[in-house]
Amino acid sequence: MEQTLILLKPDCIQRMLAGKVLDRFQSEGFVIRASKMVSLSKELLREHYAHLVTFDFYPPLEAFMLEAPVMALVLERENAVQHARTILGPTDSRKAEKGTIRGDFGTDNRRNIAHASDSPENARTEVERFFPEGIDGGL
Repeated sequence: MEQTLILLKPDCIQRMLAGKVLDRFQSEGFVIRASKMVSLSKELLREHYAHLVTFDFYPPLEAFMLEAPVMALVLERENAVQHARTILGPTDSRKAEKGTIRGDFGTDNRRNIAHASDSPENARTEVERFFPEGIDGGL
């Protein structure tokens, strides 16, 4: 079994889509291992998006991520990282096919419903970042 971090972004929470998005993941065999609502700080966002902070698009991304709390989730199943990214669709929701989460609910490259870990290694790092207290069952 593999775990991945999913962040349901402010647009997902503000538009009250969390239940629909969670249903999509669960219908694909994902098990929720941990979840919590998180009000992000600038410091946490800069750590999480360290690879993006030097780009011009980072300040609007940070502002968006500070608009509302996010729901942090640890989801588990076989091949969790890749499968989560597949059912989410491409980062730019405008390019995502209907039937994917972003294709059905996202609006653009930033307001794209959810963040998903991009590798098993990053998943472990991200889970530790958002769940420093640990989760039942570990990684």
